[in-house]
Amino acid sequence: MIKNAFAYVTRKSLKSIIILLVIMAMSTLSLISLAIKDATNRASEETFKNITNSFSMEINRRVNLGTPRGGGNIKGKDIKKIAESEDISSFVKRINSVADLVDNDIIETKKTIANQSPERAENFKRTVMLTGVNDSSKENKFISGAYKLSSGEHLNENDKNKILMHKDLAKKNNLKIGDKIKIKSNLFDADNEKGANEKVEVEIKGLFDGHNEGGVTAAQELYENTLITDLDTAAKVYGNTEDTAVYQDATFFVKGDKNLDKVIKNIEKLDIDWKQYNLIKSSNNYPALQQSISGIYKIANKLFAGSLLFAGVTVSLLLFLWMNARKKEIAILLSLGISKAKIFGQFVIELVFVSIPAFIGSYFLAVYTAGMIGNNILSKVTGTIAKQIAKQSASSQLGGGAEVDGFNKTLTSLEINISPKLMIYVVLFMSIVLIISLLISSSSNLKKSPKELLIDTK
Repeated sequence: MIKNAFAYVTRKSLKSIIILLVIMAMSTLSLISLAIKDATNRASEETFKNITNSFSMEINRRVNLGTPRGGGNIKGKDIKKIAESEDISSFVKRINSVADLVDNDIIETKKTIANQSPERAENFKRTVMLTGVNDSSKENKFISGAYKLSSGEHLNENDKNKILMHKDLAKKNNLKIGDKIKIKSNLFDADNEKGANEKVEVEIKGLFDGHNEGGVTAAQELYENTLITDLDTAAKVYGNTEDTAVYQDATFFVKGDKNLDKVIKNIEKLDIDWKQYNLIKSSNNYPALQQSISGIYKIANKLFAGSLLFAGVTVSLLLFLWMNARKKEIAILLSLGISKAKIFGQFVIELVFVSIPAFIGSYFLAVYTAGMIGNNILSKVTGTIAKQIAKQSASSQLGGGAEVDGFNKTLTSLEINISPKLMIYVVLFMSIVLIISLLISSSSNLKKSPKELLIDTK
């Protein structure tokens, strides 16, 4: 039977090659689609690993309009009530403020220079954005990947008068880790409601990297002009302490054995004026990322399902034509007393002989093309989202561009690998499709008697 199967496949080489190419093409597409899904899954897990079990406290802008500049104004005492819950393992709270560099210069671009009035150029010529946090490693932009610590150490709750500086700003001013700089209150900042005129000396504890993905309208929106500080420093430039300061937002990390939805429901029972605030799952703060992931999943699923369906229809048609031309052969085999099961077994072996090189070829073809196809799909899926981000950035307030970039992160690349596990899945799925196709195409002939097959000329 094996000998006969091999003889037929080699004798009918053109037909065999056509079926081989169809199987190889469909297997390649199936393999690529699974690889894209696998890469997307790994990328999303890596991105969300620190935020899947956390939630953010933000102001409800329908009721709470925020600070004069439009920032958050969450009360520290309300953050403390949530942080003291037994379900919370850790938290990070954030103060956004503005200060001036005393003896150093900010980074400007042609666009930011062109967009500012003479008055603004004078009042904010050395102004930087301050992001005060109790744990910089859990700050939103570090978690999202917008910022990356390039050297030094993160800030912790015990730090005072310490900062993380962008490496480009440090380079411009010939600064390094361990150096000290002075910052002071900006009297023209709308959020400096007390008219504070404080000066603080801070030490550079680390350097970070990262660049805006969207457009910016003011120099202060550039990541390069942001200082990550301890809470005391960010509060002091507005004449506040950690206790009296208003907070931009806070993120709470739930203990691993707790259900996030249940914890949020319990938190909402605390004695807090909830009309002023919203509790949001941290993963929901990355809508663009979620859109890009779901978009890629949809395309990959369609590609996989389409390849299997097309393979089934095409191979069934080819095999039907193949079997239709073998009526005489089947009739002779049946007349010789060979069972229908053995004849079908020969057909299966013939398909195996054709499929094996097709599967091998699909593996190497997928390895060669998967990366290109996957990132092409990624580019198309994220293209529209990126345009939206840029539009939002261009219309945002001071510091808004950085916020838009941080909260609208998308997947930027996929690390696509063709693993043996994926190859096994494709072989199994395609084998099922091929067997079903063979059953459909051969069943009508195998049901007939030798006489019926010989007189059937259709």
